[in-house]
Amino acid sequence: MGAADVVPGVSGGTIAFISGIYIELINSIKSLNLQALKVLRYQGLGAAWQYINGNFLAVLLAGIFTSLFSLAQVMQHLLGQYPLPLWSFFTGLIVGSVIYLLRQHPPSLSADKGLFVLGVALAYGLSVAPTTNLEGDHMTMFFAGTIALCAMILPGISGSFILVLLGLYPVFIGAIANVQLDILLVFGSGGILGLMAFSRLLSWLLDNYQTMVIALMCGFLVGSLNIIWPWKLVTESAISHSGKTIVLASQNLLPGQFSELVGRDPLTFICILASIFGLLLVLGLEYVGTRYQQDTP
Repeated sequence: MGAADVVPGVSGGTIAFISGIYIELINSIKSLNLQALKVLRYQGLGAAWQYINGNFLAVLLAGIFTSLFSLAQVMQHLLGQYPLPLWSFFTGLIVGSVIYLLRQHPPSLSADKGLFVLGVALAYGLSVAPTTNLEGDHMTMFFAGTIALCAMILPGISGSFILVLLGLYPVFIGAIANVQLDILLVFGSGGILGLMAFSRLLSWLLDNYQTMVIALMCGFLVGSLNIIWPWKLVTESAISHSGKTIVLASQNLLPGQFSELVGRDPLTFICILASIFGLLLVLGLEYVGTRYQQDTP
């Protein structure tokens, strides 16, 4: 999730969905409330830790932060050296996760199908929205953290892409690269407050309207395919504080157009194989998870 959230266009929430931990993640975040403090006060640390699903959150956060400061570098390297196969692999992951989710929660009502279409439209609209350029001061980064971290747990909507739209992605990446603790703490504080509020809403929706919510989120995933389509012509870019090029706007191309306009090999066969691998990986995880549930008494 940490590596995915660094990349504009790929959502950590998508990874949570693919790995089957999404609902547990939302409910665990929701448990960080005043009741947890009461349990800590009257029943002790062990009971409070169990109440908030502490083992799950601790391992997950450890993985996310480890990834942010290590695997994120690998992800940036792959994006720089092998972007077409990597985006194709992500495309396969997205398609596989949509198939998995729709099989688990088939949209049978007209409202479900309408929300699916709405999700596609919203995610696509975000993907083609024009960028802005906000100042990266502490107040702005606080509210940016509130919005971006909420987006990070929504499948199909990338928190990093939201930062790109706000013109704050270079500030965020620069803060990680240069360990600017003031920016990171302000951003994280806003994100934590936003997550605690948003997770309650999401948890309630999943408890009462699960199929409708899943349909909407599958729409987000399908709409996000516009962002991660491998063959693109960059039409607008900027340079981050670390000297890296950040894509602000691009145009999707077919492999033949990519070869003609960009002047590079589209690696069509390799990209197709990467997409198939991503698709089979998700469906394989579904198969293993189903077998595990059947074997568990």
